[in-house]
Amino acid sequence: MPNKYVKKILDARIYDLVVETPIDPAPLLSQRLNNQVLLKREDLQPVFSFKLRGAYNKLRQLSEQQRANGVIAASAGNHAQGLALAAKKMGVKATIVMPKTTPQIKVDAVRSRGAKVVLVGDNYDAASAHANKLVEEKGLVYIHPFDDPDVIAGQGTIGVEILRQLSGDLDAVFIAVGGGGLCAGVAAYIKYVRPDVKIIAVEADDSACLDAALKAGRRVRLKEVGIFADGTAVAQIGKETFRLLKELVDEVITVSTDEICAAIKDVYNDTRAICEPSGAMGLAGLKKYVDQKGVEGQTLLAIQCGANIDFDRLRYISERTEIGEKREAVLAVTIDEKPGSFKSFCTAMQKRNISEFNYRFSDEKRAHIFVGAQVTGDEDRHQLVEDLRSKGYQVSDMTENEVAKLHIRHMVGGRSPQVGEEQVFRFEFPERPGALLNFLNQLGSEFNISMFHYRNHGSAFGRVLVGVQATKKDIKKLSGFLDKLGYHYVNETDNEAYQFFLGS
Repeated sequence: MPNKYVKKILDARIYDLVVETPIDPAPLLSQRLNNQVLLKREDLQPVFSFKLRGAYNKLRQLSEQQRANGVIAASAGNHAQGLALAAKKMGVKATIVMPKTTPQIKVDAVRSRGAKVVLVGDNYDAASAHANKLVEEKGLVYIHPFDDPDVIAGQGTIGVEILRQLSGDLDAVFIAVGGGGLCAGVAAYIKYVRPDVKIIAVEADDSACLDAALKAGRRVRLKEVGIFADGTAVAQIGKETFRLLKELVDEVITVSTDEICAAIKDVYNDTRAICEPSGAMGLAGLKKYVDQKGVEGQTLLAIQCGANIDFDRLRYISERTEIGEKREAVLAVTIDEKPGSFKSFCTAMQKRNISEFNYRFSDEKRAHIFVGAQVTGDEDRHQLVEDLRSKGYQVSDMTENEVAKLHIRHMVGGRSPQVGEEQVFRFEFPERPGALLNFLNQLGSEFNISMFHYRNHGSAFGRVLVGVQATKKDIKKLSGFLDKLGYHYVNETDNEAYQFFLGS
């Protein structure tokens, strides 16, 4: 089956614009993992991602008439920049439809490469619908970001470079998957030339559309996708890419936000390059593979596929890194409300480094503290919890609690006896002017907001924690209102972190 693609990949004439990127060793990580870890540096492309390869190859396959008509794509990220530059190189007019939530840095990057930008809607689906409308109205040629044979072949040139640059041992290649174009192209070539090399697809655990499709035996559409690894936040694997991947991929590994953040730090430590979340997913999967399989002495390569990251996101990534590396435990602990109790607690920690300590008076007998402490791994974390419990402390492990990590650690400040019954919801708001005001306007005067926490993480969507005064009788009415609002939300009223620190 891949024979057709091997010829298309070898016929791709893209190197008058595309850079043949190097493979760099990761010595620090190699030593830590007892394997040779290599990074294919697609972040060094002119648009800082691999997407240029597929976009340029597709444009070169178009007829003169198609090029004259102009091209269009719906994208908020790397595909937009790749297509814009490729079109500029070939003198083709390009239109990119982007959600209104797209960070300005990405909008400016696309415009600087000569493309016309049209901002529509709050998400990719709205942008895509408008792009297809323009195709019908103006006869523009739609350039798909992944589900197109010529795009797949363009991405497959990375596989050619890998095998040409590495003549020796190569045990496995780890490739991030969103729609599947990168993985399908690289796998098609490598499996044809070197069938002994394992192809490991890596997905974010909240956007694992390939994993879901393989388990179901057919393409499925995820009800929702995570937004952290925005470059791979795809609800359904491509039709053509799935046809290829189900035959070519040896294994799928899913990784968490924390594991991705840890991989971003690993890349920085070894190369001084800063990846975007999707760009580090391959390495996150590589690390998890080594941990799960216990392999040693192998040559493992991760495709570092992108570096288009907003600077504002680095603060959030840094916060999550230690947890991702399993080097930080996040604990909720009850201590006595009396002089010397903090000192006693620090003594009980056995000289462990405390990375965070938040405290608020609770009552005259006890205090609740939010503690971050350095550990060496899961086993050490569990041992710390047991040690504290054996010394009489009430301890809740919050290390895997998203509300605790995203919001509560910044909110520890006490309870309000005047609030009464409160319902708590975690929202994802589109990051655009007026989103909050729109929420408040729709909430109206029926419900009172009793708590609100928001932090900008530099992504298209902001995370918000909202407390609303409402009795249990009001829940149905409140839920109906929230459903009509159209924002993704989760009821966190029973969340342990909220109840422990902020509940009434």
